[in-house]
Order: sequence, then structure tokens, then C-alpha cells
Amino acid sequence: MTLSRRGVLGLAGAVGAAGAVGSAGAAPAAAGERVRTGFERLAAGGYAELAGQRVGVVTNPTGITADARHLVDVLHTDERVDLVAVFGPEHGFRGTAQAGGSEGAGRDPATGLPVHDTYGLSGQKLADLFTAAGIDTLVFDIQDVGARFYTYVWTLYDCMRAAALAGKAVVVLDRPNPVGGRRAAGPVLQRPYASFVGREPIALAHGMTAAELALLFNGEFLADRPARLRVVRTGGWRRESFFGATGLPWVPPSPNMPTPDTALAYAGTCLFEGTNLSEGRGTTTPFEVLGAEGVDRRWAEAADGLGLPGVWFREAWFTPSFSKHAGKVCGGVRLVVHDREAFDPVRTGIGLLVTARRTWGGFGWRADHWIDRLTGSDRVRTMVDAGAGVEEIAGDWAAGLARFAAVRQEYLLYP
Repeated sequence: MTLSRRGVLGLAGAVGAAGAVGSAGAAPAAAGERVRTGFERLAAGGYAELAGQRVGVVTNPTGITADARHLVDVLHTDERVDLVAVFGPEHGFRGTAQAGGSEGAGRDPATGLPVHDTYGLSGQKLADLFTAAGIDTLVFDIQDVGARFYTYVWTLYDCMRAAALAGKAVVVLDRPNPVGGRRAAGPVLQRPYASFVGREPIALAHGMTAAELALLFNGEFLADRPARLRVVRTGGWRRESFFGATGLPWVPPSPNMPTPDTALAYAGTCLFEGTNLSEGRGTTTPFEVLGAEGVDRRWAEAADGLGLPGVWFREAWFTPSFSKHAGKVCGGVRLVVHDREAFDPVRTGIGLLVTARRTWGGFGWRADHWIDRLTGSDRVRTMVDAGAGVEEIAGDWAAGLARFAAVRQEYLLYP
């Protein structure tokens, strides 16, 4: 992984700009204060950052206020803000599309605002869309879940790059990382494996918020042409806090992310998208159950035998209503996370891959080696195939993770 130290040294200016957002840019609140989203703090400051600007918003159903109103509805009715356009990411502005899809363009029936589709656009094409929409400032407000391959952070990245090309400003309204942010975990992406599930070399579980990532993107990866970026920090959130401690309402960020518990497991169990086993899509507990036809209790027993911290595994049976193995009875495992502090989703995912291959003769990778895009290289796949164990595989990414963690530290906004 090659990271530009120019960006690290230039961070002071970026944070200083963020601090200019009136009360919204104040230092993070002390422990025990009610968590306030970036949007809430922006509103408390009278939308000073948006004054005199034609505003576009990149958001989805998670862009809500503390009392569960959508920020597009709020901004549209506030005479202090000139909101002229909405932009939808993967899954769409309303969040109805499944993975790999979007809702297209149209008009929001509640406000009459034009809704533009960003999915599949980047670079000059996305910049041209911003220009055609007539915006001066682009606001980003989407709840992330803390995993590199969750595409909203790369929508943010693409929007920042395109905004720089189009001469537009970017304001990121921050939200908590729902799975905490004390540490980064997992392999760091290698650039030959870059895609929309990982544009740049960050850790699989990055442990950062959207605003922190925006600062990192600007400093490390967009330093040749950085976005005119400002961030509005969340108040009252601390890195050790999980979503349940925030007091904020949970809105599924995508159709298969129904609860914060789903998000907790996702960074590890989403790796099964790269296999021929179901990752639980089409069930009520996606990414918490995994399996396939013909899998028996030996997998759960083997996984439990690893003694992975913070999690137990039990035999599970389920019938997906769609996606892989739809309509078929699958055997497999269910994760039971009993200690969130100790739980490491990435090591857990690796342990499940290792034991699935050892206990089920039908185990296979997707023919397109999608697992390599998810993990960020071919190392996990080839090491699992060679019979390596969890600690050996984790050791292979340790040096890259340590380098990323050192750079990451320079961009953290919260205690």
C-alpha cells in the first residue's frame, strides 16, 4: 500500500476548514452527551455552510433527523436553504433496489425535486451530472456500516473527485460508525484489485466515519486534485460506542442490512458473496446465517472449535426466498455474538471460510474470483485453498494493516 504523506501533513488545514462550521464544527462532545448527527449540528448552526449556495444532496433513506424526518423534506421547506437536486447511490434514493442496482432518475413525489442516479457514474461523467443539475455545493449524508466493500464510501469518493472536476464544494454530514471505531481490521486493498467495492488501499474494516474517510481520501488519494471539502462532525459519539448506544433511530442502509447486528457481522460474513454458499440474503437475518444445500452440523462444530473471540456458532437451517439457493433448504451456521468488544468480524469471516472448505466437499469460489475484490487481493483465496489457518492468513496482512492504522490515526476526529 502506498499512502501519500502530503495528505497527512496537510490535514491541519482540512480540519481547520471543518472547524469553521460555526457550532457544527465544535470539538466532539464529552462522554454521556446525546449523540447528534452532522445534519442536526448543521441545522443548529443555521445552515451557515449552505448560505447562498444551490445545494444538491447525496442521500438515501438513512438521511434522517433525530425525530426520523428525512433531511430532504426538512431542507426543502426551509427558506434558508436552496435545495435544487437529489442524488441517489446504489440501492437508490428510496432504497428499494437490491445489491448491484439503483432506481434511475425521476422526481421525488413529496418535494418535486429532480432525483439523479449516481450509480455507475464516476469521473467526468459524474462531474457533468453535477454541472447539469445546476448545483454549487454537494451535501453527503448516508449511514455507512464500516466495511470497505459497502459502496457508499466509494460513492462519496467518486463524488469528491467529480466535484473537484466540476468546481463544486462538498459538505459531509457525519454519522457514527455503527460498529464502533477503536481499531481497523483485516487486509488492506491492493490497487490491482480496485473496483467499486474498494477504490483505494484502506483496511477491510476501516473503523472510520464518513467524514474521517473523506478527510483521508482528500489527503491521501485525491491530493493531486482535492475536493473543496468541509465536514460537520457528529456530537457526543466516542469510538468505543456501538449503534445501540447512540439513541439514534436505525434505518436499514440497504435492503439486506435490517439491524445494527447485521452490520456488526457484515465485514466478515459478506466474504461469502465470493463463494457458492448463501450469505443469508433472502432470509430475515442476512449475513448472520450462512449455508448451502448439503451442509451439515460439522461446519458449526468446526467453527466453534476455533475458539474465536466474542462469537459462538450453532447449526442453522434456512430457506432463502431469493438470491443463492432460493427456495431450497440450506444447512449451515448462525453467528451468536456474545461479546461485541472482543468480536473481530474479519477473523470470524476467515475462520468460517477455512472451516467451510474443510468440512463441506461442495465448497467453491465464484468463478469470477469475486472474493479477491472483496478481500483486496488473491491472498485470502490462495491461502485458504492451500490449507492455511486463521492466524496464518491474518498474519499475512498484518504489516499492511499496521501501515494503514498509522496513517488512519492522523485523520480521526473522535476520542
